[in-house]
Amino acid sequence: MDDKGFFRARLRLANGDFVEVAEFFMIDQDEMRTIEYRYQWMDSMRQVLRKRWDNAPHHSGLPNFPHHVHVKDEKRIEVGVPMSIVELIDLLEQELGGPL
Repeated sequence: MDDKGFFRARLRLANGDFVEVAEFFMIDQDEMRTIEYRYQWMDSMRQVLRKRWDNAPHHSGLPNFPHHVHVKDEKRIEVGVPMSIVELIDLLEQELGGPL
């Protein structure tokens, strides 16, 4: 039985914005656990970064390393928390004020 997986998706949200998802996960004691992730949210023209969450091992000086968020600019880095696709969907619904 395989206990690892990867998925990638490109999504168009109800407001027209674009989201790209890449997640590597594994099954651990019958639960999915996200290992590596990158979620990028952009405007509808894919020109303006809204946010990008990832856990690439850079920005080691941040609390909660390696989890971080790029906000509106590649150079504007904020502390992140561990994420999965489920948390991303919840967060986007909160930010956009309703179902995607």
